[in-house]
Amino acid sequence: MTQITLAALHLIALGLGLGAVINRATALREVPDARSLQRVFRADTLWGVAAMLWIATGLWRYLGETEKGIDYYNGNYFFLTKMILLGVILLLEIWPMILLIRWRLAIGRGGSAGVVAIPGRARIIATISHVQALLVVLMVFAAVAMARGYSAL
Repeated sequence: MTQITLAALHLIALGLGLGAVINRATALREVPDARSLQRVFRADTLWGVAAMLWIATGLWRYLGETEKGIDYYNGNYFFLTKMILLGVILLLEIWPMILLIRWRLAIGRGGSAGVVAIPGRARIIATISHVQALLVVLMVFAAVAMARGYSAL
């Protein structure tokens, strides 16, 4: 039952995260106002929660050897590709995460959305979010290939 629960939570996190990062990008393409920033913050929070759930279930499945052994994962090009893609997603998230935390704090101190959220930076985060969404989709293809036993080293 643990195996099924972890796999299901891993896939649910994937769906939530993909939807959230796309919603964050879409909201950031709008002219920053109080309403669009609230959408950005909600989507960003969901993206973070999904990422934590995704990573936690993935680590449990990997280290707990609930499905396949560590040797299987470490000896599979598609798993390694998946981990590289995850690393790129996390690296791409550093700047947006810091900036969005600053925006949240500034709004919390009473700053106006138009002053806090600089449109040029919002568009850059939107672009990064779209790239992250694409990388998540590529991870799905790598995961499917890995689960089918392709590319054992």
